[in-house]
Formats: sequence, C-alpha cells, structure tokens
Amino acid sequence: MRIVSFLPAGTEIAYALGAGDQLVGRSHECDYPPEVKALPVVSKPALNLEGLSQDAIDSAVAERMRSGESLYQVDEILLRELAPDVVITQDLCQVCAPSGNELTRALKELPSRPEVLWLTPRNLTEIEENIIAVGVAAGRRDVAQQVIDANRRRMDAVSDAVAGVPARRVVFLEWTEPLFCAGHWVPQMIEIAGGFDPQGKPGADSERMTWDDVRAAKPEMIIVSPCGYGLEQAVELARAIPTVGGASVYAVDANAYFARPGPRVAEGIELLAHLFHPSRYFWPYDHQPWRAVSRRTGEPF
Repeated sequence: MRIVSFLPAGTEIAYALGAGDQLVGRSHECDYPPEVKALPVVSKPALNLEGLSQDAIDSAVAERMRSGESLYQVDEILLRELAPDVVITQDLCQVCAPSGNELTRALKELPSRPEVLWLTPRNLTEIEENIIAVGVAAGRRDVAQQVIDANRRRMDAVSDAVAGVPARRVVFLEWTEPLFCAGHWVPQMIEIAGGFDPQGKPGADSERMTWDDVRAAKPEMIIVSPCGYGLEQAVELARAIPTVGGASVYAVDANAYFARPGPRVAEGIELLAHLFHPSRYFWPYDHQPWRAVSRRTGEPF
C-alpha cells in the first residue's frame, strides 16, 4: 500500500497505526513525527506568507479565496511518480490543506485512480471515525481501534479527575489578529478538561469575534492557540494581547494538540485539564507544551 498524505493529521494517524512505512509522500506541513520530513513533498503554499503578521496573513488568504484561486500547489509530476494507492486529504478548511480543484485535477491526471480519504471531522467522534478509516485503508483496523480505546481511557481519566469541580471559565483563541473563537472539536476538548468557553462553537466553524466579546465572556483564563503555530510563536502573540479583567494567559502548542485532529487530541485534553485544574490533574510528561504569559510585563513567568 502506497499512501500520499496532504494532511498533517492524516500523516500522524498513519504513523500512530504503525503504517508510516506505507507513506511515500507528504505535504510541506507534515512534520510529525520527525522522520516524516525525509519523505518527498507533494504540495506547497501558493502564497509566500513568511514573516507576515497574522492580520496580513488573514488579508492575503481572504483575497486569494475571493479570487477563486487555490492556496496550494500540487506537484503533479511527483504525484504521478509516487503512484499512490491511497491519498489522504480534507475538505473541512480551505486554508488547512489542498482540498479543491487543484487536487481534483491532479488526481484525474494519474494513470490509476487512488482511493481518496477525505478526513473532515467536526468533533471527537468523527476524529475516531477518521482513525478507523485510515486503519482500514492501511490494513490496520484492529490497531486503529486500539489507539481509539487507549485515547478514550486517557480522556475518561481526565473526566474522573476533574469531576465535581466548578468548570473554569475560559476563552480559547484560534487566531488573535483578527480574533477567532474555538470551533469544531476544541470546545469538546475544553469541556472534558473541566472548562467552559462561552464563545466556543462546538462542531461548527471557528468565527470572528471582538475583544468586547472576550470581555463579555468574563474569562478566568485565556488560551492562545493560533492555528498552524507552535509554542514559541504562540508565546509571542500571547504577549501582545490586551489585559482582560483578571484573566491569566497561557500560550499552547496549537500545531501539536489543537489544530490537527489526530491521535494527540487526548494529550491536548490532558494539557487543558492541567491548566484548568492543576491540583486535580498532574501533567505526567517531561515536555511542557504551554507557557504562562504575564499580562503586566509581557514576559513569561
């Protein structure tokens, strides 16, 4: 089985199932686990966004989408050479991975038509369905179920740990300039971890909001989790946000735990549970994919 993944979450799923050796190509954003970087890159951005502010990125992407042009370029020659049996992509978000005409055209040009897995989850249940779908395609359905069962046990442990304590009132930012609220599976993650986000849109697209909306939510905590960004970039953005009442501010690794609907969502829930209720849920790992950011000095503490 030869698999080409245009989707970082799909790549992570394949590796989690032990099917990493079946991957023969990846998108430019597929970077976990690290060994995937050795694979040929079959797609890249059509826009050069390097060094742009969030607001400039938002404007450039919006203009590109209004013109009907794709945000990605597919290397059709390389894709033909790789001759995939399975292609993993998505049609949930035009910004996240190739999903439109550019991919449809490239697939039509292949000598044989691969199976296309459209991973388009809107909640945790549908993420599990995606894991099963990749497992079936890779001949590893039983392993996929084992991954799901292990994640459920971890999530149940979090639920048990925070049971009976008042939910922490939070606002989760998926983008900061302009502001976007939490959408799709993230509000569900927050709820399991013992939090409540009044601005969240469970199972639906993230939406624009204002700082007045954030203040009206009266958060105890603000989580800065910019889609597509790692921890250090999130820290820089968190430093720039205004003070909102007495809310503490935390930057998190969005790429690893919140923007990619794959096997690591369970660890993302564990991360949130530790931030919301540290006396109830102890972070059990050596790495620390979050950072508290001072609102007074702008420096981490």
